[in-house]
Amino acid sequence: MSRLPESLRAWGTPEFKGVLKRELERLGSDQLPLQQGLSSSSYALDDKLSVIVLGASEEADRIRVKAGIFYAGIIAGCSCADDPTPVDENVEYCEVLVVIDRRTAEATITLLAD
Repeated sequence: MSRLPESLRAWGTPEFKGVLKRELERLGSDQLPLQQGLSSSSYALDDKLSVIVLGASEEADRIRVKAGIFYAGIIAGCSCADDPTPVDENVEYCEVLVVIDRRTAEATITLLAD
């Protein structure tokens, strides 16, 4: 599970979206569902993430955020010397639901269906 303590501290301030964006972009593909969100590639890259906060709301014990993530993916070939598969990056996009626990800053990040 991920922790987003800076975002929790920034909740309710004008800086919240920017802080959350930075924290999510630092997480990478091991904590974000980028691989599951692929639509035109077979392998997600996490070195060029760009997060957009689409909306946020609060409940008594948690903060719910819908975010869009732009990232790159590649079509991985067999890595053979004569493999004709190009290693071009494809732009990928997915939307996630981020739920932040207001007591612990622990966050669950779930891929949203199209």
